[in-house]
Amino acid sequence: MMGPLKIGKHEVRYPLIQGGMGVRISGWRLAGHVAKCGGVGLVASAGISLNSGLYTGSNYLQSNPEALRQELRKAYEVAPDGVIGVNIMVALSDYEDLVRAAIDGGAKVIVCGAGLPMTLPELTAHAPDVAIVPIVSSVRAAQLIAKKWDKGYGRLPDAVVVEDPDTAGGHLGEKLENIGSGEYDHYGTIRAIKEFFRAEYGKAVPVIAAGGIWDRADLLHAIAEGADGVQMASRFVPTVECDAEDAYKQMYLDCRQEDIGLIMSPAGLPGRAILSNQEGIALYDQINSSECNNGCLKKCSYKETGERFCIVNALDRAQQGDVESGLVFCGTNAWKADRITTVQEIFDELFAEEAGQAEKAA
Repeated sequence: MMGPLKIGKHEVRYPLIQGGMGVRISGWRLAGHVAKCGGVGLVASAGISLNSGLYTGSNYLQSNPEALRQELRKAYEVAPDGVIGVNIMVALSDYEDLVRAAIDGGAKVIVCGAGLPMTLPELTAHAPDVAIVPIVSSVRAAQLIAKKWDKGYGRLPDAVVVEDPDTAGGHLGEKLENIGSGEYDHYGTIRAIKEFFRAEYGKAVPVIAAGGIWDRADLLHAIAEGADGVQMASRFVPTVECDAEDAYKQMYLDCRQEDIGLIMSPAGLPGRAILSNQEGIALYDQINSSECNNGCLKKCSYKETGERFCIVNALDRAQQGDVESGLVFCGTNAWKADRITTVQEIFDELFAEEAGQAEKAA
């Protein structure tokens, strides 16, 4: 039987983190309901001000912090006692402002990927109860972060999310040519990171498996292979509570396994997405002579040279239901979606046995 998951000072009933999905795919509604059901719900901070009522078209970076605080307030209305956090990409131009806004908004957990969050303990020093969690894909990255945090700030990660680049959706922390080569050992990496913390620091830091987790069998396999919990994202897209428009969710229902593949993001990272509309994404910016108004990323080939496409707008268009010219990120198992369900139904499927055992014990 699977037990609860403790991350820093926060504990959830079930060992599940809902992955952060920008732009506004995992907003207040999804994060709130996941937290209400006994998992960790994450609001994705990337592009959070778009369609928030605060963005005027020219105040993107200025409006994001208040939009994030607003999103967290709404999430806590759904789950007042839940563990709600924020996913913040290190690659974002306003990364530091968003970390501060997440704390102001009451985030209990901050999860950071798309770069190594070397200064995160400094940014959160005034809020020691907030759990800080890096996303990595290698033992080396986990070691670099741990040594920097320990030496510089006397702090270790409260948990580590280990993302499998061969299966995860969205931006991936691996070189394009290495993805799908068959060389990556996801659970070997997880066990090695757990052992590193035990051997180096004498601590049992929770290590979370991310990428390719779809059903209870995947969850049980992850736990059996040494993970302390799982992060799931794609599975929560075809739900009533997901913050995307219905047309976005329908893309998951309609896509075939062969429709899912890799793109090169203007952020300089590979990303996994539904590929059936890729021509329309780049064509949109060409036809409309789109310019970079937002500067959302520290490094961006579209901002710098006009290469590829504007990713925040492409993700935003998809979220609003324009799936002809919008970018739909997903993991390798998104094709398994065959109906719109609810967050509660997913938890019932994943943890029915645990819930039954808890009722008997009570």
